[in-house]
Parts: sequence; structure tokens; C-alpha cells
Amino acid sequence: MDAGHMDVSGRCQRVAPVLARIGDKWAVLVVETLADGPVRFNALKREIGVISQRMLTFTLRGLERDGLVTRTVYPTVPPRVEYSLTPLGQSLLEPIGHLARWAHEHAEEMAAARLAFDAETVPEAEAAE
Repeated sequence: MDAGHMDVSGRCQRVAPVLARIGDKWAVLVVETLADGPVRFNALKREIGVISQRMLTFTLRGLERDGLVTRTVYPTVPPRVEYSLTPLGQSLLEPIGHLARWAHEHAEEMAAARLAFDAETVPEAEAAE
């Protein structure tokens, strides 16, 4: 084994939380929604649609903790809170865009592959019973 592959587990451990964050469907939707500028919580929830208030709060806190999103509270009554992408979060827009384009281009192929796989494995499962 060459020296470049000696610390793979260490690198994987370091990258795993990053991939988990940016691989989360809610995080991707939040980042995409914030791409055009600051958005208030309820507007963010409306735009995303099917996300619960609890999950949106959880996702925003995680993105804020990881330095991808910033939360700004304005001293009004009631307080106004806006979320926006940090420069680090903005740097995520290009790779997310590439991934989204890939997903759109290959969604039908993947659906067909799933159907073919299921058609082959269901009879196998029934035969094993």
C-alpha cells in the first residue's frame, strides 16, 4: 500500500460530517432557497413546503453551526429573524447546482433501473419462501 492511502480512515472520519450535512435533502433545499438572498423563517418554510417547523429549525441550526448560514435578529416587535448564506454557504451553490442537474438528467434512468431491479428481486424473494 502506498503512503497516500495510509490515513484513509482518518480522512473519511473528517469528511463524513461534512458529507452528511450537505447530503441532507433539507439542507440542500434550504441552501438553494437562500441562494437569492436573506429569507425569513416562515417564507423559507412556505417556499420549501413539506418541511415541518421542527425540522426546518433543526436544519437551520445545523447549517448555522457549520458556518453555512447566518441568522440575523432585528430588534423589532415582534423580533424579525432572517437567514442568509455565508460566503462558505454560497460556495456550496455551484456543486449543488451540478448535482441537481445530474439528478434531473438521470432521474428517469434511475427510476427504470429501480423497476428492473425490483422485477428481478421480487421473484427471487418469492422463490426463497
